[in-house]
Amino acid sequence: MLGTVKAQWLFATVVFFSVLVMCMATDEASGNMEYDFYRSSCPQAETIVRTKMAWIYRQHRNVSAQLLRLFFHDCFIKGCDASVLLDDSNGNTNHSIEKQATPNKSLKGFDNIDQIKEELENACPGVVSCADVLALATRDGIILAGGPYYPVLTGRKDSTQSYFDEALEEIPRPDDNITHILHLFSSRGFSDRETVALLGAHNIGKIGCEFIESRLKNFTGTGQPDPALPVDLLNTMKLKCVDNANKAISNGDPTQSFLSMSSGAVFDSHYYQNLMRGRGILFADQQLMADMRTAQVVATFASDNGTAFRMDFAQAMAKMSTLGVLTGSQGQVRSVCSLPVDYYY
Repeated sequence: MLGTVKAQWLFATVVFFSVLVMCMATDEASGNMEYDFYRSSCPQAETIVRTKMAWIYRQHRNVSAQLLRLFFHDCFIKGCDASVLLDDSNGNTNHSIEKQATPNKSLKGFDNIDQIKEELENACPGVVSCADVLALATRDGIILAGGPYYPVLTGRKDSTQSYFDEALEEIPRPDDNITHILHLFSSRGFSDRETVALLGAHNIGKIGCEFIESRLKNFTGTGQPDPALPVDLLNTMKLKCVDNANKAISNGDPTQSFLSMSSGAVFDSHYYQNLMRGRGILFADQQLMADMRTAQVVATFASDNGTAFRMDFAQAMAKMSTLGVLTGSQGQVRSVCSLPVDYYY
């Protein structure tokens, strides 16, 4: 009986993702992307990304969360075009870049994308875009961290410029309220349910203590902690941040003070169960319980072992990966992900 149930679940999953791929391929937002876009021009491309990601993950387990955040910050601003990777905005040295925007200053994983891109350039020079590298590496990192598989169409092109002002204003912040969170996501075509699923990415990774400092010491300018925080959680967060800050200082880098966001489980329902108990680490996370629409979705995701969340998360990530993509004659394929093509030709 158990084998039959498992087989039925696998069959349903395969059917679901087959339909999802067909819908993505015909969606207007996907443009000229397709599944296995590089099958003729660089047939080993996705294998190279997957193999290199596995190697990086063995050295550095936090890479999955870092690339997931990097990908989200890229796609949220003008689409999944690798603009967040640029160190130069189309030769305009007077134009600030996305990396310099406050929400992006703590992003990591750029070096990992460069490592993967270098191997692809050795195999197929000038073929695979940085935007596709980031999309594929993020998906593979999620799988390595125990998360769900989802299909990634390829054929994206890279942006020639970076968008500092938009990144400064439109990246969701740790202290955003539910109204602003839903506005930012809905303006990009995400439903309330998809928004709650995407925020479940906080199942994994670590958060810098600077992002929760106001909750611990000066909530909304009161000079006091957030009164909604359970006392034991507040004390734990304070102790961890102080302890980690001391360790960071002793290691010579006082800026690297982190608090783990995961309870140890990976891509299950524990994030949502914590929200149900008022134990969200970020204020923005806990705000999902402040609106009946999102609170009901949280309750749904918290009610099982993570199956509902994983399915919805996979679907929402597949959708996010098609946001505002450049294809065909739009954009370019950078050989160096941090620089526009004109910079080195």
